[in-house]
Amino acid sequence: MEKVTPFLMFQDGKAEEAMNFYTSLIEDSAITNIVRYGANESGDEGTVMQATFTLKGQEFMCIDSNIKHQFSFTPSFSIFVTCDTEEELDNLYQKLIEGGQALMPIGDYGFSKKFGWINDRYGVSWQLNLPK
Repeated sequence: MEKVTPFLMFQDGKAEEAMNFYTSLIEDSAITNIVRYGANESGDEGTVMQATFTLKGQEFMCIDSNIKHQFSFTPSFSIFVTCDTEEELDNLYQKLIEGGQALMPIGDYGFSKKFGWINDRYGVSWQLNLPK
């Protein structure tokens, strides 16, 4: 086995937009590769056939699905971020919640100093944690 990589499937051509958004929020993050559909290929021309990006060194893969599925992202799989400060957590939460949905608003749930869980505008689930 070579490696294990989280994989995100976007619909409606949102993969590149989401990658740009995520890498702009978290320092030491970057889009590392994008392969786009060309003319007369199975996906919409210019959308993401396959891409990779990193968030704080964690690699992710993503695509724009050219097939419409009856499913999307689920909160049971989420991106867990350990923040260093309350300000960092609050800032990240405010940016990710815009156009999204709170699953657990920022609070003290007893297992950490501060915690929030959201679905972002693309449907991807994030847990933001400030350890005790």
